[in-house]
Amino acid sequence: MENAEVKKEDAALPCQIVDLTAPQDGGADAQAHEIIIVGTAHVSEKSVQEVISAIEEKKPDIVAVELCPARYRSLTGQEEEKEIKISELLSGGKLYFFLVQWFLAYIQKKIGDEMGVKPGSEMLAAIEAAKRAGARVALVDRDVGITIQRFWSAMGFLDKVRLIGSLIPAAFGWGEEEIDIDSITEQDVVSQMISEFRKISPAAANVLVDERDAYLARNLHLLSKQGRVLAVVGAGHREGILKHLAHPESIPALESLNEKPSSHKITFAKVFGIGVSLLILATIGLVILKAQSSQNILLAFGIWFIVTGGLSALGVVLARGHPLSALTALMVAWMTTLNPFVAAGWFAGMVEAWKQKPTVSDLKKLAQANSFDEMMKNRLFKVILVASLANLGAMAGTFIGIYLIWQRMGLVNPSELLKGII
Repeated sequence: MENAEVKKEDAALPCQIVDLTAPQDGGADAQAHEIIIVGTAHVSEKSVQEVISAIEEKKPDIVAVELCPARYRSLTGQEEEKEIKISELLSGGKLYFFLVQWFLAYIQKKIGDEMGVKPGSEMLAAIEAAKRAGARVALVDRDVGITIQRFWSAMGFLDKVRLIGSLIPAAFGWGEEEIDIDSITEQDVVSQMISEFRKISPAAANVLVDERDAYLARNLHLLSKQGRVLAVVGAGHREGILKHLAHPESIPALESLNEKPSSHKITFAKVFGIGVSLLILATIGLVILKAQSSQNILLAFGIWFIVTGGLSALGVVLARGHPLSALTALMVAWMTTLNPFVAAGWFAGMVEAWKQKPTVSDLKKLAQANSFDEMMKNRLFKVILVASLANLGAMAGTFIGIYLIWQRMGLVNPSELLKGII
């Protein structure tokens, strides 16, 4: 396989077609050629055979596959063996959309295991068939990192809860239904599945399906100026791509589809964090006003330090983290809970990463894990679990600590509160 080469096909559009073979000359003003769309199921042996047969029969000049360079490298095992930048992974909301990305990959792998087909096999088969037929190969999908970032940012809090609530049972095999994979490429079945996905999260469906329909269609339209194109895409994209190709002038600009979400967006998590911070500041103010001596102030601080730090450290212990990670959580939780933009889990996770030194290969192996015990042996999963449980422990400690301080200061009566609840 030759080195990837990038070529801009149209100066008026910011689209880059990534070819795995040396590109032939072709101008943006050339006449458009035929585009053949082959819709596939990503874990179906039948789809693999259909793709190979279509390429052998149609003899296209270009075979376009629904892959970006990152996904191509992942499928072919070409990831560079390097340490993952844990500071980037743990910052902001990246940890949580990474978990969603992993859940999606894990579920797809489970289905593939049941069908005896590796996810993405039809894409690799298309590339090999194109090489045998002497056709060029183009990677025409949007970068998976941008897609996941836009996917997570587009969803509201309730959308995220509904999505995670639907992914967890699927990942652990709860409430599974029999699925006829061979029927997934039928248009009515695909439409029904996408319709159900839109009910869970319309915003997520827009990013994962609609935006990528437009992205794929624009790239295919540009490639068609160079020769006959056969596109291998998931069946869920076929209808949307065809609609866009019928009116290529209305396809959104790829610049807008490639924009990373703004980090200044107001989210529920930020509002919640600020609300908790205000509650903490109010508690501090009440302690200063109500405390009758410096001893009471020190006592309130002691409660805060022990409860927030202790529960955060307990989270690290439950995650089977390193003692230094637990000690870090214990020492920093009281400070991080005062700031909505930092978290104890970030620090504990950084220490755990320093001890574990996870690499890109751990990310790939994580998707291949078949049990929780296997996941616990994965260095990257250990770091993620330490960070997540440390954060949960610190959050629980925040509310418990506030309650205990209010009780100590005489601001809340447990018996009266219990009567009010009952």
